[in-house]
Amino acid sequence: MNKITLPKINLPLFEIEIPSTKQRITFRPFTVREEKILLIAQESKDINQIVIAIQQIINNCANGVNVNELAVFDLEYLLLNIRAKSVTNELSFTIKDAETESDVDLIVDINDIKIHTLEKHSKHIQLDEHNHLIMRYPSLQELRDMTTAGENVESLFNIMIACIDTLISDDSVYKMTDFNKEEIIEFVNNLTSQHIDSIKDFFETMPALRYEKTYINSAGNTKTFVIEGTESFFI
Repeated sequence: MNKITLPKINLPLFEIEIPSTKQRITFRPFTVREEKILLIAQESKDINQIVIAIQQIINNCANGVNVNELAVFDLEYLLLNIRAKSVTNELSFTIKDAETESDVDLIVDINDIKIHTLEKHSKHIQLDEHNHLIMRYPSLQELRDMTTAGENVESLFNIMIACIDTLISDDSVYKMTDFNKEEIIEFVNNLTSQHIDSIKDFFETMPALRYEKTYINSAGNTKTFVIEGTESFFI
Protein backbone atom coordinates (compact mmCIF):
# COMPACT_ATOMS: atom_id res chain seq x y z
CA MET A 1 0.00 0.00 0.00
CA ASN A 2 1.40 3.36 -1.06
CA LYS A 3 1.91 5.90 1.69
CA ILE A 4 -0.19 9.03 1.32
CA THR A 5 1.91 12.21 1.34
CA LEU A 6 0.75 15.76 1.77
CA PRO A 7 1.03 17.99 -1.30
CA LYS A 8 3.71 20.68 -1.47
CA ILE A 9 2.55 24.26 -1.76
CA ASN A 10 3.95 26.16 -4.72
CA LEU A 11 5.24 29.53 -3.59
CA PRO A 12 5.25 32.53 -5.95
CA LEU A 13 8.54 34.00 -7.19
CA PHE A 14 9.27 37.73 -7.31
CA GLU A 15 12.02 39.58 -9.14
CA ILE A 16 14.23 42.22 -7.54
CA GLU A 17 17.37 44.18 -8.39
CA ILE A 18 20.34 44.01 -6.02
CA PRO A 19 21.21 47.67 -5.35
CA SER A 20 25.03 47.48 -5.43
CA THR A 21 25.43 45.20 -8.47
CA LYS A 22 22.19 45.87 -10.42
CA GLN A 23 21.86 42.08 -10.82
CA ARG A 24 18.27 40.90 -11.08
CA ILE A 25 17.38 37.83 -9.04
CA THR A 26 14.24 36.03 -7.92
CA PHE A 27 13.07 35.29 -4.40
CA ARG A 28 10.16 33.56 -2.70
CA PRO A 29 8.24 34.59 0.43
CA PHE A 30 9.51 33.04 3.63
CA THR A 31 7.63 30.15 5.19
CA VAL A 32 6.80 29.30 8.79
CA ARG A 33 10.35 27.94 9.09
CA GLU A 34 11.90 31.31 8.24
CA GLU A 35 9.33 33.20 10.31
CA LYS A 36 10.47 31.25 13.37
CA ILE A 37 14.06 32.22 12.61
CA LEU A 38 12.98 35.88 12.46
CA LEU A 39 11.08 35.72 15.74
CA ILE A 40 13.89 34.01 17.63
CA ALA A 41 16.44 36.56 16.41
CA GLN A 42 14.09 39.44 17.17
CA GLU A 43 13.48 38.26 20.71
CA SER A 44 17.18 37.71 21.38
CA LYS A 45 18.11 41.33 20.51
CA ASP A 46 21.58 39.86 19.89
CA ILE A 47 23.38 41.26 16.83
CA ASN A 48 25.10 37.89 16.31
CA GLN A 49 21.75 36.12 16.15
CA ILE A 50 20.43 38.81 13.81
CA VAL A 51 23.39 38.33 11.45
CA ILE A 52 22.92 34.55 11.37
CA ALA A 53 19.17 34.93 10.82
CA ILE A 54 19.57 37.37 7.91
CA GLN A 55 22.08 35.09 6.21
CA GLN A 56 19.97 31.98 6.69
CA ILE A 57 16.72 33.55 5.49
CA ILE A 58 18.25 35.05 2.35
CA ASN A 59 20.07 31.80 1.60
CA ASN A 60 16.76 29.96 1.86
CA CYS A 61 14.59 32.41 -0.06
CA ALA A 62 16.74 34.08 -2.73
CA ASN A 63 18.03 32.40 -5.88
CA GLY A 64 21.48 32.97 -7.32
CA VAL A 65 23.05 35.04 -4.54
CA ASN A 66 25.95 34.47 -2.18
CA VAL A 67 25.22 36.20 1.12
CA ASN A 68 28.92 36.34 1.92
CA GLU A 69 29.58 38.53 -1.13
CA LEU A 70 26.68 40.96 -0.84
CA ALA A 71 26.98 44.41 0.70
CA VAL A 72 25.21 44.93 4.00
CA PHE A 73 22.64 47.29 2.50
CA ASP A 74 21.92 44.68 -0.21
CA LEU A 75 21.09 42.12 2.47
CA GLU A 76 18.94 44.59 4.40
CA TYR A 77 17.10 45.56 1.23
CA LEU A 78 16.49 41.92 0.26
CA LEU A 79 15.32 41.02 3.76
CA LEU A 80 12.81 43.88 3.86
CA ASN A 81 11.40 43.01 0.45
CA ILE A 82 11.14 39.32 1.33
CA ARG A 83 9.28 40.33 4.47
CA ALA A 84 6.97 42.63 2.50
CA LYS A 85 5.91 39.74 0.26
CA SER A 86 5.68 37.29 3.15
CA VAL A 87 3.88 39.18 5.91
CA THR A 88 2.97 42.77 5.16
CA ASN A 89 4.62 45.78 3.57
CA GLU A 90 3.96 47.82 6.72
CA LEU A 91 6.32 48.19 9.68
CA SER A 92 4.94 49.44 12.98
CA PHE A 93 7.11 51.51 15.32
CA THR A 94 6.46 52.94 18.76
CA ILE A 95 8.87 55.73 19.60
CA LYS A 96 9.22 58.18 22.48
CA ASP A 97 8.96 61.81 21.40
CA ALA A 98 11.99 63.74 22.69
CA GLU A 99 10.00 66.91 23.39
CA THR A 100 6.91 65.54 25.12
CA GLU A 101 8.32 62.14 26.25
CA SER A 102 5.05 60.55 25.13
CA ASP A 103 4.77 57.40 22.99
CA VAL A 104 4.09 57.88 19.29
CA ASP A 105 2.86 55.04 17.05
CA LEU A 106 4.20 55.17 13.49
CA ILE A 107 3.57 53.01 10.42
CA VAL A 108 6.17 52.82 7.64
CA ASP A 109 5.54 51.40 4.16
CA ILE A 110 8.49 49.17 3.17
CA ASN A 111 8.03 50.26 -0.45
CA ASP A 112 9.00 53.79 0.61
CA ILE A 113 12.30 52.73 2.18
CA LYS A 114 15.18 53.52 -0.19
CA ILE A 115 18.93 53.16 -0.33
CA HIS A 116 20.44 56.48 0.71
CA THR A 117 23.78 57.36 -0.91
CA LEU A 118 25.73 60.54 -0.19
CA GLU A 119 26.86 62.48 -3.26
CA LYS A 120 30.49 62.44 -2.17
CA HIS A 121 30.57 58.65 -1.75
CA SER A 122 32.75 56.75 -4.22
CA LYS A 123 34.27 53.29 -4.50
CA HIS A 124 37.22 54.82 -6.36
CA ILE A 125 40.17 56.11 -4.31
CA GLN A 126 42.56 58.24 -6.35
CA LEU A 127 46.18 57.69 -5.26
CA ASP A 128 47.94 59.76 -7.93
CA GLU A 129 47.49 60.55 -11.62
CA HIS A 130 48.40 56.98 -12.60
CA ASN A 131 46.90 54.84 -9.84
CA HIS A 132 43.55 54.42 -8.12
CA LEU A 133 41.93 51.81 -5.94
CA ILE A 134 38.49 50.27 -6.33
CA MET A 135 36.94 49.30 -3.02
CA ARG A 136 34.35 46.64 -2.31
CA TYR A 137 31.64 46.91 0.31
CA PRO A 138 32.19 44.87 3.48
CA SER A 139 30.04 41.81 4.03
CA LEU A 140 27.65 41.58 6.95
CA GLN A 141 30.21 39.51 8.85
CA GLU A 142 32.96 42.07 8.18
CA LEU A 143 30.73 44.94 9.25
CA ARG A 144 29.91 43.10 12.46
CA ASP A 145 33.65 42.57 13.03
CA MET A 146 34.24 46.30 12.48
CA THR A 147 31.55 47.10 15.03
CA THR A 148 32.93 44.72 17.66
CA ALA A 149 36.57 45.68 17.02
CA GLY A 150 36.07 48.99 18.81
CA GLU A 151 39.47 50.61 19.31
CA ASN A 152 41.39 47.56 18.07
CA VAL A 153 43.46 49.25 15.36
CA GLU A 154 44.89 46.02 13.93
CA SER A 155 41.46 44.43 13.46
CA LEU A 156 40.08 47.54 11.79
CA PHE A 157 43.17 47.75 9.56
CA ASN A 158 42.79 44.11 8.48
CA ILE A 159 39.14 44.61 7.53
CA MET A 160 40.01 47.80 5.68
CA ILE A 161 42.68 46.17 3.51
CA ALA A 162 40.43 43.15 2.93
CA CYS A 163 37.96 45.52 1.23
CA ILE A 164 40.49 46.81 -1.29
CA ASP A 165 39.33 45.01 -4.39
CA THR A 166 41.44 46.27 -7.29
CA LEU A 167 44.36 48.56 -8.10
CA ILE A 168 44.19 50.28 -11.48
CA SER A 169 47.61 51.49 -12.63
CA ASP A 170 47.35 53.20 -16.04
CA ASP A 171 46.31 50.31 -18.31
CA SER A 172 47.16 47.55 -15.83
CA VAL A 173 44.64 45.94 -13.47
CA TYR A 174 45.73 44.21 -10.26
CA LYS A 175 43.19 42.12 -8.37
CA MET A 176 44.08 41.98 -4.70
CA THR A 177 42.95 38.36 -4.53
CA ASP A 178 46.04 37.53 -6.65
CA PHE A 179 48.36 38.70 -3.84
CA ASN A 180 48.97 37.39 -0.34
CA LYS A 181 48.21 39.35 2.80
CA GLU A 182 51.85 40.32 3.41
CA GLU A 183 52.16 41.82 -0.09
CA ILE A 184 48.95 43.82 0.35
CA ILE A 185 50.03 45.08 3.79
CA GLU A 186 53.37 46.21 2.36
CA PHE A 187 51.53 48.07 -0.41
CA VAL A 188 49.13 49.75 2.02
CA ASN A 189 51.97 50.71 4.39
CA ASN A 190 53.40 52.82 1.58
CA LEU A 191 50.22 54.86 1.19
CA THR A 192 49.96 58.32 2.70
CA SER A 193 47.72 59.26 5.62
CA GLN A 194 45.62 61.23 3.12
CA HIS A 195 45.02 58.04 1.13
CA ILE A 196 44.01 56.20 4.31
CA ASP A 197 41.62 59.02 5.18
CA SER A 198 39.99 58.59 1.75
CA ILE A 199 39.58 54.87 2.40
CA LYS A 200 38.06 55.60 5.82
CA ASP A 201 35.70 58.05 4.14
CA PHE A 202 34.55 55.25 1.83
CA PHE A 203 33.41 53.23 4.87
CA GLU A 204 31.88 56.19 6.69
CA THR A 205 29.76 57.24 3.70
CA MET A 206 28.60 53.80 2.55
CA PRO A 207 25.01 53.58 1.26
CA ALA A 208 22.43 52.56 3.84
CA LEU A 209 18.72 51.93 4.13
CA ARG A 210 17.19 55.12 5.42
CA TYR A 211 13.68 56.45 5.91
CA GLU A 212 12.46 59.71 7.36
CA LYS A 213 8.95 59.90 8.83
CA THR A 214 7.37 63.18 9.90
CA TYR A 215 4.71 63.30 12.59
CA ILE A 216 2.96 65.82 14.80
CA ASN A 217 3.56 65.32 18.51
CA SER A 218 1.08 65.93 21.33
CA ALA A 219 2.31 69.52 21.63
CA GLY A 220 1.28 70.16 18.02
CA ASN A 221 4.84 70.43 16.71
CA THR A 222 6.11 68.72 13.54
CA LYS A 223 8.94 66.28 14.18
CA THR A 224 11.05 63.98 12.02
CA PHE A 225 11.91 60.41 12.97
CA VAL A 226 14.84 58.84 11.10
CA ILE A 227 15.30 55.08 10.92
CA GLU A 228 18.23 53.28 9.33
CA GLY A 229 20.32 50.15 9.63
CA THR A 230 19.78 46.46 10.20
CA GLU A 231 18.71 46.62 13.83
CA SER A 232 16.15 49.38 13.20
CA PHE A 233 14.45 47.56 10.33
CA PHE A 234 14.69 44.05 11.74
CA ILE A 235 11.07 43.78 12.79
